[in-house]
Amino acid sequence: MSKLAIFGGPAAVTIPAPDWPIVEESEIKAVNEVLSSGKWRMSGKVNEFQELFAKFQDTAFGVACSNGTVALEMAFKAFDIGAGDEVIVPPYTFIATATAVLRANAVPIFADLEPDSLNMDADSLEALITERTRAIVPVHFGGLPCDIDKINAIARKHNILVIDDAAHAWGTKWNGQGVGSHTDGATFSFQMTKNITAGEGGIFITNNEEAANMAWSYHHGGRSKDGGWHEHPVLGTNYRMTELQAAILTCQMVRLDQHTTRRETAAAVLTQRLESLPGIKTIPRDKRVTRRAWHMYDLFFVPENWEGVSRNRFVDALNAEGVPCSGGYQLPIYRNGFFKEVPEGRKGCPFTCPYRDGPAPVYHELYLPNVERAIKRAVWLHHPLLLGGEKLANQIADAFEKIWENRKELSSN
Repeated sequence: MSKLAIFGGPAAVTIPAPDWPIVEESEIKAVNEVLSSGKWRMSGKVNEFQELFAKFQDTAFGVACSNGTVALEMAFKAFDIGAGDEVIVPPYTFIATATAVLRANAVPIFADLEPDSLNMDADSLEALITERTRAIVPVHFGGLPCDIDKINAIARKHNILVIDDAAHAWGTKWNGQGVGSHTDGATFSFQMTKNITAGEGGIFITNNEEAANMAWSYHHGGRSKDGGWHEHPVLGTNYRMTELQAAILTCQMVRLDQHTTRRETAAAVLTQRLESLPGIKTIPRDKRVTRRAWHMYDLFFVPENWEGVSRNRFVDALNAEGVPCSGGYQLPIYRNGFFKEVPEGRKGCPFTCPYRDGPAPVYHELYLPNVERAIKRAVWLHHPLLLGGEKLANQIADAFEKIWENRKELSSN
C-alpha cells in the first residue's frame, strides 16, 4: 500500500483539474465588443441571453438579473408572495433560498431531506402545508433534481406554487425536459463557482407570461414594457443584468452541452468505482433524471465503517491526495444566527406581521434528523474535477481506495 499523501507519500492524483472559470477567446472578443459599443446597461446582449437560456431549459420566458439571490426575490414578487404567506424550503442549501423568502415578507418553513440524498424529501411536505402555504421551493442540489412529479402532485392537491431553486441545475433534465419547465418557474445562478459564470448573474424562467412580465417590471425599476421610461406602475427596484455579464454568459452557453456531457461521463466512472467501497455511499439517481448538471460530485461518508476516522479527517486526506473537496455546510439553515430567536414587535416582521395568522416558527427547537445526519456525512467534490476526463476520474477513485486501504493508519495519527 502506498503511503498516504497526508503523511508525506506521493499523491494519488497527478492530473490537475482544469482551471475555473474557463476563459476563451470568444469571451474576450464579446466583452471588447460591448466595451466598444458604449451600451453597457441592459440591452441587446441581455435580451439575447435570456431568450437563449429560457429556450435551453424548455421554457417560454426568461428575465435575467444581477445574481441568483435576487432571482429568487423576483420569482416571489412575480407570483405575489408576501405578507402572511409561508414558503416551504429545504434546510440544506445556500442561505439565500430562505432569506429571499424573508425579503419577500413571507416566512420560510423547513422540510427535511431524503435519507439518501441532499434533496428535499417530498414525503415530508404534506405535514408542513397549512392555509398559509403559498409555495414549495425544491433545491436541485448539486444538479440532481428532486422528485418533481411527486412535489407537483402535492402542490396541485393544495393549490400552491412550485418554484425551483435551480442554482445548480443548468441543463439538468427530468423526463427529457429542462428543470423549470415542469413547474411554475425556476431561478438559476451564474456566480463565480457555477457551471456557467459571469462572476455574478441570475435568471428567472417561467412559462407564465404574466409572471414573467411582473418579474421584468420589478427588476427594471417598476417600469412596464409598454410604458414610458419615467412611468413606474409597479413598486420595483434595480436588479438588472449588465451587457458585460450577458456577453460572457452567452459565450459560455456555447460549450455548456459539451461540458455537461463530459461531467456526466466522468461522474459515471467515479460512481462505478466508488459503489464498491464500504466507507462511501453514493447518491442514487432516479431513472427520470435524463441529464444531470453535476455542479458537484456529492456523496456520503459512512463513519461506522472507518474504524475511528472522522469525516473531516477523511476530507483532509482526500485533499492531500490531490482531490479538492470539502465537508459542505456546517449547520442547517435553521441554526444560523438570525433564525435562533425572532424579535418581538415590528423588528420581528414578517414573523410578527399582523397579516400572519398563527405563531412564529420556533426554529431553535427544530431538529430534522436527515439534514442533521447529512451535515456530518456529506462530502463535496468540486465540479471542475469532472471536466478532467475519465483518466482523472479514475485517479480520483484511486485516491478514495488508497485512503480506505490505509484507514487504520489515518485513524491512529
